[in-house]
Amino acid sequence: MPSRLLLFCALLLSAGPALAMTIYKSTDPYGVVSYSDRPQPGARPFIFRDQMVEQLDSQVHLQATPHAGGVHFSVYNELFAPVEVELRLERLGNARDVGPRVVRRVVPPRATVALTSVSALQPGKPVTYREKFRTALGDPVQRPQAYRYPLPWRGGPFRLTQGPNGRFSHFGPKGRYAMDIAMPEGTPIIAARPGVVVKVENRQSGRGTQPSGNFVRVLHSDGTMGVYLHLMRGSVVVREGQQVAYGTPLARSGNTGRSTAPHLHFVVQRNVGLAVESIPYQFNQPVGGLPNFTAGNP
Repeated sequence: MPSRLLLFCALLLSAGPALAMTIYKSTDPYGVVSYSDRPQPGARPFIFRDQMVEQLDSQVHLQATPHAGGVHFSVYNELFAPVEVELRLERLGNARDVGPRVVRRVVPPRATVALTSVSALQPGKPVTYREKFRTALGDPVQRPQAYRYPLPWRGGPFRLTQGPNGRFSHFGPKGRYAMDIAMPEGTPIIAARPGVVVKVENRQSGRGTQPSGNFVRVLHSDGTMGVYLHLMRGSVVVREGQQVAYGTPLARSGNTGRSTAPHLHFVVQRNVGLAVESIPYQFNQPVGGLPNFTAGNP
């Protein structure tokens, strides 16, 4: 690990478990980068930026099947998690005996569900329409059960560098209650709760196209989902559909996506009704201690 990165991690880990800690980055005339918890002339705040955008279009398929009497709409969910969907039909033409124009369903994992049908006013001629289709992972009917999460890594101790409602990036619905834990790249990341792996990303290097970088999403029995973000490229060792127990190795920590320093971003989310949002959670022990840079070694 480069000496500057070691110094940076040491600074993060020794600054205490603040909920939102400001680190300043400066570059001298010779190009040497330094970090400090005190502002210096020309220094800028070093910000953790954690955002997550998951597109389900390639795995949740709306199917419109035309026939002589109209159109039949269904949806196929190829994910290993339930998905809530909503279909809106607007600007209908050549249509009669229209079923619900707004349909919302929860589609089980790996299943096809019928949504609605539209009959043609003049059989043999096409029904015209404009569709709006929305999706969200999870079943909003399920309710979270009390659970205190073991620390989702091996090694440490490490420091919490941004907690719930952090002013840098933990203020949106998806990440409001997330926690960022600074740790060296390569730290083993483990499942903090039993469940089934429902989505993974393992091919991204650097900033890439996915703000969360490489990640693993695990669906728990109560419908909540634990998400482990900014993982090292190529380090994810689980697959979608795999059952995991507490302690199952998932990947190694990294610095991918819109991450500006090596850390693990861990968040617990649930479907609140066509929207996935973070929910409060607690670790079963304090996060904090002296830095230990050997923790990430195999």
